[in-house]
Amino acid sequence: MTFLHPYYFLLLLVVPLVIYLYVKRQQRPATFTLSTTKAFDGYHTSLRSRLHWLPFALLLVSYTFAIFALARPQSSTSHSTRETEGINIMLVLDVSGSMLARDLQPNRIEAAKAVASEFVASRPSDNIGLVVFAGESYTQCPLTTDHAMVLNLMKEVELGLISDGTAIGSGLATAVSRLKDVEGDSKVVVLLTDGTNNAGAIAPITAAEIAESFGIRVYTIGVGTKGEAPTPVQTIMGIEYMMLPVDIDEGMLQEIAARTDGRYFRATDNASLKAIYEEIDQMEKVKLKVENFTQKTEHFALFLWLTLGFAAAALLLRNTWLRSLP
Repeated sequence: MTFLHPYYFLLLLVVPLVIYLYVKRQQRPATFTLSTTKAFDGYHTSLRSRLHWLPFALLLVSYTFAIFALARPQSSTSHSTRETEGINIMLVLDVSGSMLARDLQPNRIEAAKAVASEFVASRPSDNIGLVVFAGESYTQCPLTTDHAMVLNLMKEVELGLISDGTAIGSGLATAVSRLKDVEGDSKVVVLLTDGTNNAGAIAPITAAEIAESFGIRVYTIGVGTKGEAPTPVQTIMGIEYMMLPVDIDEGMLQEIAARTDGRYFRATDNASLKAIYEEIDQMEKVKLKVENFTQKTEHFALFLWLTLGFAAAALLLRNTWLRSLP
Protein backbone atom coordinates (compact mmCIF):
# COMPACT_ATOMS: atom_id res chain seq x y z
CA MET A 1 0.00 0.00 0.00
CA THR A 2 1.22 3.50 -0.85
CA PHE A 3 0.00 6.98 0.12
CA LEU A 4 -0.59 9.76 -2.38
CA HIS A 5 -0.22 12.55 0.24
CA PRO A 6 2.03 11.14 2.99
CA TYR A 7 2.84 14.60 4.37
CA TYR A 8 -0.55 14.58 6.15
CA PHE A 9 0.95 12.14 8.64
CA LEU A 10 2.72 15.14 10.20
CA LEU A 11 -0.65 15.97 11.79
CA LEU A 12 -0.23 12.89 13.99
CA LEU A 13 2.45 14.77 15.90
CA VAL A 14 -0.30 16.59 17.83
CA VAL A 15 -1.65 13.34 19.29
CA PRO A 16 0.94 13.07 22.14
CA LEU A 17 0.29 16.73 23.05
CA VAL A 18 -3.48 16.18 23.20
CA ILE A 19 -3.02 13.09 25.37
CA TYR A 20 -0.72 15.04 27.70
CA LEU A 21 -3.25 17.88 28.08
CA TYR A 22 -6.06 15.40 28.69
CA VAL A 23 -4.11 13.62 31.46
CA LYS A 24 -3.21 16.95 33.08
CA ARG A 25 -6.85 17.96 33.06
CA GLN A 26 -7.91 14.72 34.72
CA GLN A 27 -5.38 15.34 37.48
CA ARG A 28 -6.77 18.75 38.44
CA PRO A 29 -7.66 19.14 42.15
CA ALA A 30 -11.33 19.06 43.29
CA THR A 31 -13.29 22.28 42.98
CA PHE A 32 -14.93 21.87 46.40
CA THR A 33 -13.87 20.57 49.78
CA LEU A 34 -15.53 18.36 52.38
CA SER A 35 -14.88 18.20 56.08
CA THR A 36 -14.95 14.42 55.99
CA THR A 37 -15.13 11.64 53.39
CA LYS A 38 -16.57 9.00 55.77
CA ALA A 39 -19.83 9.11 53.88
CA PHE A 40 -18.04 7.60 50.89
CA ASP A 41 -16.49 4.69 52.81
CA GLY A 42 -17.30 1.41 51.13
CA TYR A 43 -18.15 3.15 47.88
CA HIS A 44 -16.92 1.23 44.83
CA THR A 45 -16.05 2.96 41.55
CA SER A 46 -18.62 2.05 38.95
CA LEU A 47 -17.81 0.71 35.48
CA ARG A 48 -18.98 3.95 33.92
CA SER A 49 -16.58 5.91 36.10
CA ARG A 50 -13.68 3.64 35.19
CA LEU A 51 -14.46 4.12 31.45
CA HIS A 52 -14.78 7.89 31.52
CA TRP A 53 -11.75 8.11 29.21
CA LEU A 54 -13.33 5.96 26.46
CA PRO A 55 -15.00 8.79 24.42
CA PHE A 56 -11.70 10.67 24.39
CA ALA A 57 -9.84 7.56 23.18
CA LEU A 58 -12.45 6.94 20.48
CA LEU A 59 -12.07 10.53 19.25
CA LEU A 60 -8.30 10.07 19.04
CA VAL A 61 -8.75 6.90 17.02
CA SER A 62 -11.24 8.75 14.79
CA TYR A 63 -8.72 11.56 14.31
CA THR A 64 -6.00 9.05 13.38
CA PHE A 65 -8.18 7.36 10.76
CA ALA A 66 -9.07 10.81 9.37
CA ILE A 67 -5.35 11.46 8.81
CA PHE A 68 -5.02 8.14 6.99
CA ALA A 69 -7.98 9.08 4.78
CA LEU A 70 -6.40 12.46 3.94
CA ALA A 71 -3.13 10.70 3.02
CA ARG A 72 -5.02 8.79 0.28
CA PRO A 73 -3.98 5.16 0.77
CA GLN A 74 -3.74 3.26 -2.53
CA SER A 75 -2.87 -0.22 -3.68
CA SER A 76 -1.78 -1.05 -7.20
CA THR A 77 -1.92 -4.09 -9.43
CA SER A 78 0.70 -4.24 -12.17
CA HIS A 79 1.08 -6.54 -15.14
CA SER A 80 4.01 -6.47 -17.52
CA THR A 81 4.69 -8.58 -20.60
CA ARG A 82 8.07 -8.50 -22.31
CA GLU A 83 8.77 -10.46 -25.46
CA THR A 84 12.09 -10.39 -27.27
CA GLU A 85 13.24 -11.99 -30.47
CA GLY A 86 17.00 -12.31 -30.53
CA ILE A 87 18.99 -11.98 -33.72
CA ASN A 88 21.63 -14.53 -34.70
CA ILE A 89 24.86 -12.70 -35.53
CA MET A 90 28.21 -14.07 -36.63
CA LEU A 91 31.13 -11.66 -36.49
CA VAL A 92 33.80 -12.48 -39.08
CA LEU A 93 37.18 -10.91 -38.37
CA ASP A 94 40.23 -10.72 -40.62
CA VAL A 95 43.39 -11.69 -38.69
CA SER A 96 45.89 -11.50 -41.55
CA GLY A 97 49.26 -9.84 -41.00
CA SER A 98 48.17 -6.55 -42.61
CA MET A 99 45.68 -6.05 -39.74
CA LEU A 100 48.68 -4.82 -37.71
CA ALA A 101 48.82 -1.68 -39.89
CA ARG A 102 48.75 1.45 -37.78
CA ASP A 103 46.37 3.69 -39.72
CA LEU A 104 43.92 2.89 -36.89
CA GLN A 105 45.03 3.12 -33.27
CA PRO A 106 46.80 1.22 -31.88
CA ASN A 107 46.39 -0.92 -35.02
CA ARG A 108 43.57 -2.30 -37.16
CA ILE A 109 43.07 -5.58 -35.30
CA GLU A 110 42.95 -4.04 -31.81
CA ALA A 111 40.62 -1.28 -32.97
CA ALA A 112 38.34 -3.85 -34.61
CA LYS A 113 38.29 -6.03 -31.48
CA ALA A 114 37.50 -3.06 -29.23
CA VAL A 115 34.59 -1.81 -31.33
CA ALA A 116 33.23 -5.33 -31.90
CA SER A 117 33.32 -5.92 -28.14
CA GLU A 118 31.21 -2.80 -27.55
CA PHE A 119 28.79 -4.07 -30.21
CA VAL A 120 28.45 -7.42 -28.45
CA ALA A 121 27.91 -5.79 -25.06
CA SER A 122 25.13 -3.59 -26.46
CA ARG A 123 23.02 -6.56 -27.66
CA PRO A 124 22.14 -8.70 -24.61
CA SER A 125 19.30 -10.62 -26.29
CA ASP A 126 21.19 -11.88 -29.34
CA ASN A 127 22.98 -15.11 -30.20
CA ILE A 128 26.47 -14.01 -31.20
CA GLY A 129 29.43 -15.99 -32.50
CA LEU A 130 32.90 -15.23 -33.87
CA VAL A 131 34.79 -16.51 -36.91
CA VAL A 132 38.38 -15.47 -37.66
CA PHE A 133 40.22 -15.92 -40.93
CA ALA A 134 43.58 -15.32 -42.57
CA GLY A 135 44.90 -17.90 -45.05
CA GLU A 136 42.15 -20.21 -43.70
CA SER A 137 39.23 -19.78 -41.29
CA TYR A 138 37.90 -21.29 -38.09
CA THR A 139 35.21 -20.66 -35.51
CA GLN A 140 36.65 -18.86 -32.50
CA CYS A 141 33.28 -18.90 -30.68
CA PRO A 142 30.03 -20.64 -31.71
CA LEU A 143 26.69 -18.86 -31.48
CA THR A 144 25.82 -18.25 -27.85
CA THR A 145 23.94 -15.90 -25.54
CA ASP A 146 26.85 -16.12 -23.10
CA HIS A 147 28.37 -12.83 -24.16
CA ALA A 148 31.02 -12.96 -21.46
CA MET A 149 32.45 -15.99 -23.26
CA VAL A 150 32.30 -14.19 -26.62
CA LEU A 151 34.16 -11.20 -25.19
CA ASN A 152 36.81 -13.36 -23.52
CA LEU A 153 37.45 -15.34 -26.70
CA MET A 154 37.60 -12.13 -28.71
CA LYS A 155 40.34 -10.84 -26.39
CA GLU A 156 42.32 -14.02 -27.09
CA VAL A 157 42.31 -13.45 -30.86
CA GLU A 158 45.91 -13.08 -32.03
CA LEU A 159 47.62 -12.86 -35.38
CA GLY A 160 49.98 -15.59 -36.54
CA LEU A 161 48.03 -18.58 -35.19
CA ILE A 162 47.08 -19.64 -38.72
CA SER A 163 48.79 -19.29 -42.08
CA ASP A 164 48.80 -15.76 -43.45
CA GLY A 165 46.63 -14.65 -46.31
CA THR A 166 43.12 -13.28 -46.83
CA ALA A 167 40.53 -16.04 -47.36
CA ILE A 168 37.41 -13.86 -47.34
CA GLY A 169 35.29 -16.55 -49.03
CA SER A 170 36.31 -19.18 -46.47
CA GLY A 171 35.59 -16.84 -43.56
CA LEU A 172 32.12 -16.04 -44.89
CA ALA A 173 31.38 -19.69 -45.69
CA THR A 174 32.34 -20.74 -42.15
CA ALA A 175 29.94 -18.15 -40.71
CA VAL A 176 27.16 -19.29 -43.06
CA SER A 177 27.62 -22.91 -41.98
CA ARG A 178 27.11 -21.81 -38.36
CA LEU A 179 23.95 -19.85 -39.18
CA LYS A 180 22.14 -21.89 -41.82
CA ASP A 181 20.47 -24.38 -39.44
CA VAL A 182 19.77 -21.96 -36.59
CA GLU A 183 16.12 -21.29 -35.76
CA GLY A 184 14.79 -17.79 -36.35
CA ASP A 185 14.34 -15.50 -39.33
CA SER A 186 17.01 -12.96 -38.43
CA LYS A 187 20.48 -14.18 -39.42
CA VAL A 188 23.28 -11.68 -39.90
CA VAL A 189 26.99 -11.73 -40.72
CA VAL A 190 29.24 -8.73 -40.03
CA LEU A 191 32.46 -9.30 -42.02
CA LEU A 192 35.49 -7.06 -41.52
CA THR A 193 38.60 -7.21 -43.72
CA ASP A 194 41.41 -4.94 -44.89
CA GLY A 195 42.43 -6.64 -48.14
CA THR A 196 41.51 -8.67 -51.18
CA ASN A 197 40.74 -12.36 -51.38
CA ASN A 198 43.97 -14.24 -52.12
CA ALA A 199 43.56 -17.57 -50.32
CA GLY A 200 41.03 -20.27 -49.55
CA ALA A 201 39.09 -22.73 -51.69
CA ILE A 202 35.79 -20.83 -51.77
CA ALA A 203 35.30 -17.67 -53.81
CA PRO A 204 33.73 -14.77 -51.85
CA ILE A 205 30.86 -14.38 -54.33
CA THR A 206 30.11 -18.10 -54.10
CA ALA A 207 29.95 -17.81 -50.32
CA ALA A 208 27.65 -14.82 -50.73
CA GLU A 209 25.32 -16.82 -52.98
CA ILE A 210 25.16 -19.55 -50.34
CA ALA A 211 24.37 -16.93 -47.69
CA GLU A 212 21.64 -15.51 -49.91
CA SER A 213 20.06 -18.95 -50.35
CA PHE A 214 19.72 -19.31 -46.58
CA GLY A 215 18.34 -15.79 -46.08
CA ILE A 216 21.48 -14.57 -44.31
CA ARG A 217 22.18 -10.85 -44.56
CA VAL A 218 25.83 -9.81 -44.79
CA TYR A 219 27.27 -6.45 -43.78
CA THR A 220 30.80 -5.95 -45.08
CA ILE A 221 33.35 -3.52 -43.66
CA GLY A 222 36.56 -2.51 -45.42
CA VAL A 223 39.00 -1.18 -42.84
CA GLY A 224 41.99 0.98 -43.76
CA THR A 225 42.80 4.55 -44.68
CA LYS A 226 42.77 5.71 -48.28
CA GLY A 227 46.21 5.92 -49.78
CA GLU A 228 49.11 4.51 -47.81
CA ALA A 229 49.37 3.19 -44.27
CA PRO A 230 52.26 2.10 -42.02
CA THR A 231 52.19 -1.67 -42.54
CA PRO A 232 54.43 -4.36 -40.97
CA VAL A 233 56.88 -5.97 -43.36
CA GLN A 234 59.22 -8.89 -42.63
CA THR A 235 62.84 -7.94 -43.38
CA ILE A 236 66.22 -9.44 -42.56
CA MET A 237 66.26 -7.07 -39.59
CA GLY A 238 62.89 -8.32 -38.35
CA ILE A 239 59.47 -6.68 -38.57
CA GLU A 240 59.60 -3.12 -39.83
CA TYR A 241 56.79 -0.70 -40.64
CA MET A 242 56.73 0.79 -44.13
CA MET A 243 54.26 3.03 -45.90
CA LEU A 244 52.42 0.71 -48.28
CA PRO A 245 49.30 1.21 -50.43
CA VAL A 246 46.00 0.18 -48.84
CA ASP A 247 44.42 -2.36 -51.18
CA ILE A 248 40.81 -3.28 -50.37
CA ASP A 249 38.61 -5.00 -52.94
CA GLU A 250 35.65 -2.71 -52.34
CA GLY A 251 33.82 -3.88 -55.46
CA MET A 252 33.77 -7.46 -54.21
CA LEU A 253 32.68 -6.42 -50.70
CA GLN A 254 29.91 -4.25 -52.18
CA GLU A 255 28.67 -7.16 -54.31
CA ILE A 256 28.59 -9.52 -51.31
CA ALA A 257 26.49 -6.99 -49.38
CA ALA A 258 24.18 -6.27 -52.33
CA ARG A 259 23.50 -9.97 -53.01
CA THR A 260 22.46 -10.60 -49.41
CA ASP A 261 20.44 -7.40 -48.86
CA GLY A 262 23.17 -6.00 -46.61
CA ARG A 263 25.40 -2.92 -46.87
CA TYR A 264 29.06 -2.14 -47.42
CA PHE A 265 30.93 0.31 -45.17
CA ARG A 266 34.41 1.81 -45.33
CA ALA A 267 36.22 2.54 -42.06
CA THR A 268 39.22 4.83 -42.44
CA ASP A 269 39.82 5.54 -38.73
CA ASN A 270 38.66 4.52 -35.24
CA ALA A 271 35.76 6.98 -35.18
CA SER A 272 34.31 5.85 -38.51
CA LEU A 273 34.67 2.18 -37.51
CA LYS A 274 32.76 2.85 -34.28
CA ALA A 275 30.07 4.74 -36.21
CA ILE A 276 29.68 1.81 -38.62
CA TYR A 277 29.02 -0.68 -35.83
CA GLU A 278 26.58 1.77 -34.23
CA GLU A 279 24.72 2.08 -37.54
CA ILE A 280 24.53 -1.70 -37.94
CA ASP A 281 23.32 -1.90 -34.35
CA GLN A 282 20.44 0.46 -35.21
CA MET A 283 19.53 -1.38 -38.41
CA GLU A 284 19.45 -4.74 -36.64
CA LYS A 285 17.60 -3.73 -33.51
CA VAL A 286 16.06 -6.49 -31.38
CA LYS A 287 12.31 -6.81 -31.83
CA LEU A 288 10.77 -5.96 -28.50
CA LYS A 289 7.20 -5.90 -27.28
CA VAL A 290 6.42 -4.53 -23.85
CA GLU A 291 2.95 -4.26 -22.35
CA ASN A 292 2.50 -2.53 -19.01
CA PHE A 293 -0.77 -2.34 -17.14
CA THR A 294 -1.15 -0.69 -13.76
CA GLN A 295 -4.42 -0.31 -11.85
CA LYS A 296 -4.61 1.73 -8.66
CA THR A 297 -7.32 1.17 -6.05
CA GLU A 298 -8.28 3.89 -3.58
CA HIS A 299 -8.79 2.89 0.07
CA PHE A 300 -9.52 6.29 1.66
CA ALA A 301 -13.26 5.48 1.83
CA LEU A 302 -12.62 2.68 4.33
CA PHE A 303 -10.67 5.00 6.60
CA LEU A 304 -13.32 7.71 6.19
CA TRP A 305 -16.05 5.33 7.34
CA LEU A 306 -13.88 4.27 10.28
CA THR A 307 -13.39 7.95 11.15
CA LEU A 308 -17.12 8.62 11.13
CA GLY A 309 -17.85 5.38 13.03
CA PHE A 310 -15.45 6.04 15.89
CA ALA A 311 -16.49 9.72 16.12
CA ALA A 312 -20.17 8.75 16.26
CA ALA A 313 -19.46 6.14 18.96
CA ALA A 314 -17.56 8.72 21.02
CA LEU A 315 -20.37 11.29 20.79
CA LEU A 316 -23.03 8.69 21.53
CA LEU A 317 -21.25 7.42 24.65
CA ARG A 318 -20.48 10.93 25.86
CA ASN A 319 -24.14 11.95 25.59
CA THR A 320 -25.71 8.75 26.93
CA TRP A 321 -24.13 6.08 29.10
CA LEU A 322 -20.89 7.95 29.83
CA ARG A 323 -22.49 11.38 30.08
CA SER A 324 -20.86 13.56 32.67
CA LEU A 325 -22.26 16.63 34.40
CA PRO A 326 -20.27 19.85 34.43
